[in-house]
Amino acid sequence: MNDRALLRRVTVVGSALVLAAGLSGCSMLSSVLGNGGGDAPRDDKSQVTASSNIGIFNLKLGDCKMSDTGSTVSETDVVPCDKPHDEEVFYEFKLEGVEYDSAAIDAEVEKCAGDAFTTFIGVAFNDSALDVSYMTPTKDTWDSMNDRLVQCIVSDPAGQTTGSLKGAAR
Repeated sequence: MNDRALLRRVTVVGSALVLAAGLSGCSMLSSVLGNGGGDAPRDDKSQVTASSNIGIFNLKLGDCKMSDTGSTVSETDVVPCDKPHDEEVFYEFKLEGVEYDSAAIDAEVEKCAGDAFTTFIGVAFNDSALDVSYMTPTKDTWDSMNDRLVQCIVSDPAGQTTGSLKGAAR
């Protein structure tokens, strides 16, 4: 593996750890706030039609969003994909299993940089200039909310993009 690929993998894992740590507060917040900040206005194809702050559990496949800051991720800002944004949810899948297993989850999130990335972007992750991060369940959300969803997120380290990165081939 070349140095660039190793650095990108470390960045992906680091981003995931920050997101996972932030999400650990979600179950407590959800019990107080319901499902967080609600959802964005959407069209009949479930695409965001107006910039909104939404509860993290309302984030959907195809959503374009701004980067999250802080250590607790309970809400996120989404925008229509034709507006400048930092990230895009490009793939999601559900985890199997009865017990929370962080090692198994870590192995499963490799899907984000595998065939799903290649199919969506049009080139393999190691040949791409784009980055991948992901959101996974925490032990708290796994146990209290039956959360099994992994969301794969693509971003451009060069800055914001406008429009979907689907087929970007870079």
